[in-house]
Amino acid sequence: MVTPLAKTTEQPRKFNTADIGALAHLYRAEVYRSTIWRTRLDNTTNWSVVTLGIALSITFSSKEASPVPLVLVGILVTLFLILEARRYRYFNVWRARARWMETHFYAPMLREGDLHTEEGWQDTLAADYLKPHYHITFLRAVGRRLRRNYVWILLIQTVAYSGKIVIHPAPVSGLAELVERAAIGPLPGEFMLVCGVLYNAAWIGTALVTLHLDKISHRDSKETAAMG
Repeated sequence: MVTPLAKTTEQPRKFNTADIGALAHLYRAEVYRSTIWRTRLDNTTNWSVVTLGIALSITFSSKEASPVPLVLVGILVTLFLILEARRYRYFNVWRARARWMETHFYAPMLREGDLHTEEGWQDTLAADYLKPHYHITFLRAVGRRLRRNYVWILLIQTVAYSGKIVIHPAPVSGLAELVERAAIGPLPGEFMLVCGVLYNAAWIGTALVTLHLDKISHRDSKETAAMG
């Protein structure tokens, strides 16, 4: 949340033609920066999809192939998600500024022909330029990327791993055999299955908790001091 600059008792001044032109160029710059960082977000998502695809190809290349690649790819996907969350926090700064100008500058000008400078939105924007900072926490950034993209990648990984140990090299005949197939080297099957449950539960919990935090943050979305 951005703290607006201290308001004065003076009557808000009107923007002249030069001011409006400068704001238009500033808006274009923010849109350009958000576009560049959006491309970087897509890159990490693509890396996750490609690595998962490679793991699927190796694991299902034959009945005797090990499901270990599907386990290891989870580490890579987690790393990519962390990188993407960090990039998203930067992207969100430029996106929030552009959206702020769209909401408080362009929309009122198009609808009413009035910039509503008395609402102090320009003070909030100025404060964000004077003291730039992230608008959301790292955890909320992880949650957003998880809910919008990575939940599907992790779902495919989980389904593929479960399917592998259930059907290869032959359909599983019982729970004992399922546990036996889940074992990896010296790690027993029970341990691997518990880790799998905790792994997925942690991501589901992160998605739900951060969704709740986002709802709380945007509950007062009409407040002029809120950005991001």
